[in-house]
Amino acid sequence: MAAAAAGTRVFLEVRRRLQSALLILGEPKEGGVPVDISIAPCSLRVKTPEGCTELRLPAEVSLVPSSCRGLQYVPGDGLHLRLQVRAESDAKLISMFNQSSQAHGCCTFYCQSCGEVVIRDRKLVRVLPLPSENWGALVEEWCCHPDPFANKPLHPQENDCFIGDSFFLVNLRSDLWQPRPESAPVETHCPSSENHFKLKPKANTKVICKRCKVMLGETMSSETTKFYMTEIIIQPSERNFSIIPRSQFVQNVVAQCLVELSAARSTFRFTIQGHDGKAYILLWLLNSDSLVIESLGSSKSITKFPLLEDTLKEDSSSAWNAVKVLYQPCIKNRNEKLSSAWESDISIHSLTLPSATCLELLLILSRNNATLPPSLRSMNSFQA
Repeated sequence: MAAAAAGTRVFLEVRRRLQSALLILGEPKEGGVPVDISIAPCSLRVKTPEGCTELRLPAEVSLVPSSCRGLQYVPGDGLHLRLQVRAESDAKLISMFNQSSQAHGCCTFYCQSCGEVVIRDRKLVRVLPLPSENWGALVEEWCCHPDPFANKPLHPQENDCFIGDSFFLVNLRSDLWQPRPESAPVETHCPSSENHFKLKPKANTKVICKRCKVMLGETMSSETTKFYMTEIIIQPSERNFSIIPRSQFVQNVVAQCLVELSAARSTFRFTIQGHDGKAYILLWLLNSDSLVIESLGSSKSITKFPLLEDTLKEDSSSAWNAVKVLYQPCIKNRNEKLSSAWESDISIHSLTLPSATCLELLLILSRNNATLPPSLRSMNSFQA
């Protein structure tokens, strides 16, 4: 979609809904150098004595060269300018897997981290969304008689897959191979307003991958297992499994969850909490219509994160759909007051993931933040 030669770092953020773009040309060397900028509808070229950087735009995006305005120099960033674009506004975030798994044919559930088969050749007849966690509180407003759903958790049948905000519920009764819990599963679910399951704090019902020992989910009863979306890939059984870089998969799944929840429930603030109930990250969704096109030039100045895959290559260029969020970490007692205030706010939605994945997500956010131009890395007390 984009290509570049060695030279100045170029950052272009396109807002599809606003039909506008922010262009940032990297900080020139000390003393400054002459820069020649050429903007065409389908490309952008920056020439300096050191070389030439050319950015070719995706087919669905075109620039309006005559609309350039607001040129300014920002210390630490370089040159900023804004311009109009013509971009398709119906572009959607592409998930790494089809969350509404095809209700025909057989599916296989894989561990995302290592590709181990978790459930083989499962025929899914019903793939249904679970109600929101607060729906039980509204039942009294709907019914003129006692709650008919009280004390009735939603158990998926053999060919069912129930989809929650960040997890799948499936029935493992007929499977010969079942994920190995850390200890013998105990049926300790309690009725709740979510009308599915809440475990007693002392119950240890983790579901662990046999091969890589990653936590995949939790055993909810003798037949029902909850698998987290960030740990499982569901594919048609006839398709071969292909490994997706872990950080790419996690951020894609979480972004998909945020976008869908914000659209369905008009909520834009989220707490990311671990399966242990602790809050790890506070997230504020700003927009989901950004397309980022970037020529990295020389990426030596970009902070490296050894624990994550190196998706950035020197002298490379890339384009990707992006969800823009602000975040605050809550680990090591950071932002305790803010976290407590968010937890007591009914307008803020919580997403539960394995605790290790919450830490992965925090590292991914930090890595992504470090690749942004300095002026875009924070807003008030939040990081972008």
